[in-house]
Amino acid sequence: MDYPAHIAQKLFSRIQGAYGMEIEGLEGFLETPPDPSLGDYAFPCFKLSKALRAAPPKIAQTLAEGFAADEYIAKLECAGGYLNFFLNQAAFAAAVLDEVLQKGEKYGASGEGQGRVVCIDYSSINIAKRFHIGHLSTTMIGNALKNLYNHLGYKSVGINHLGDWGTQFGRMIAAYLKWGSREMVEEGGVKALMALYVRFHEEVENDKSLEDEGRFWFKKIEEGDAQALEIFAWFKELTLKDAARVYETLGVSFDSYAGESFYNDKMGRVVDELRQKGLLVESQGAYVVDLEAEKMPPCIILKKDGATLYATRDIAAALYRKDNYDFAKSLYVVAYQQDLHFRQVFKTIEKMGYDWAADMEHVSFGMISYEGETLSTRKGNVVYLEDVLEKAVEKARAIMEEKSPELEGKDEVARQVGIGAVIFFDLFNSRIKDIDFYWDRVLNFDGETGPYVQYSHARCCSVLRRGEGVPQVPDYEGLNNPQALAVLRALERFPQVLREACQRNEPYLVARFSVELAQAYNRFYYEHQILGESAGVSAARLRLTRAAQAVLRLSLSLIGIQAPERM
Repeated sequence: MDYPAHIAQKLFSRIQGAYGMEIEGLEGFLETPPDPSLGDYAFPCFKLSKALRAAPPKIAQTLAEGFAADEYIAKLECAGGYLNFFLNQAAFAAAVLDEVLQKGEKYGASGEGQGRVVCIDYSSINIAKRFHIGHLSTTMIGNALKNLYNHLGYKSVGINHLGDWGTQFGRMIAAYLKWGSREMVEEGGVKALMALYVRFHEEVENDKSLEDEGRFWFKKIEEGDAQALEIFAWFKELTLKDAARVYETLGVSFDSYAGESFYNDKMGRVVDELRQKGLLVESQGAYVVDLEAEKMPPCIILKKDGATLYATRDIAAALYRKDNYDFAKSLYVVAYQQDLHFRQVFKTIEKMGYDWAADMEHVSFGMISYEGETLSTRKGNVVYLEDVLEKAVEKARAIMEEKSPELEGKDEVARQVGIGAVIFFDLFNSRIKDIDFYWDRVLNFDGETGPYVQYSHARCCSVLRRGEGVPQVPDYEGLNNPQALAVLRALERFPQVLREACQRNEPYLVARFSVELAQAYNRFYYEHQILGESAGVSAARLRLTRAAQAVLRLSLSLIGIQAPERM
């Protein structure tokens, strides 16, 4: 039941009858009162004051006169310039629960994205470097957005734009040939490569000629030298193998691993097209796109030595993605430090005459620190994500041993809770906020955390197991109380939350919603006996529990978290 539309239609009829006028868009004016005692929906009559040439209180009184209650609207009250609508709670409960339980995992889904593609560029790890905690946000925000857009009917294309090009890879080869061995790297994997990377930057402080060696070996890669390419391909294989373990643990997958090197033969088009369109100008030996009119520094396309830059590759990637996927949206889940870079890239594409530049968006996010410390790969001060996830599972396992020693399948539950806690902590706040990762907050079972939501889901499952065999003929008067109504309102709001999360590219809205629903259900659980009342009342309360369980599970799933049935 679309209650706002129903109320808007009744208002439309009353305005027509009382004032002889037709006013559109009434549904958009409806508000949700902050206090449930003021009704379920409120209409601010000051929105009509100018059109109807009357004071809001007078409009409210006129529209309320002769307003007939029906099976959906129990009553209407005037409060100053507001009309407050009170729903028929039994009918509301039946409508919401029918909708949730009939649609199940498809609840909140829609066809609004039918036939439309969304490209999502996220995670984008660097070759020859381990997956560290700083990659958590881009990976999990991107994964959540992919799930959310798919749920709304879009076809999401997940792209891991690998960092597999640049002078740093020449440095890696130089370091490997100077201080490493095949046996050492085979045994140590990416950890060994990282140790070589850190050593290179330590040694270069005393021997600047090492930078020349790094440039030499990168030039060898560019020229297609067999030895350089063999070593580089080996580094890439080791990196992807190392990252695959982490992605599998997180439940993250991609549709494309086309990285920077993939666009090597596609950048000529960018340079040629910019020249042909008169956009490429020389500046101090380099070639740039002038963005002074847009109050931005120039977008550098070619350096003095003719080398390309990130911007060149990102423009080539954008053109390729539009040609191959014909995206309706193209999202870049990259830290906020790259804001200027993406503004330059998008503006350059727009100046090239491509109106689809407006469909590209930088989905920025803040930085992660760990237990109060900032992280630096070059200095070796880095926390690896695989280590964090393993520690989270160990800590969750210890909590399980203490709180539920008889629980079956503790290892699997600990895995779901530990990993889920890390993901939830990352996604709980607006993405632009910086995050400080503290263990006592991450694995708290009582706060606004993943374990709290998972435990609430497990509680619902426990109630449903105990309620098996109760006759399923619900008496919805058993839900005529403020606590049940709060759960129902949350359930009804879920599709709106999903739409807003996609409109704003903010998965935290779904994470926050899951906490709100869990809190609402737990208040209901503590205030009201679910089993032991009359069969009809118990059936209604079990239906509410089943709906809460289904939506808690779905909301967690959409942000990449599993929901244990027992904890």
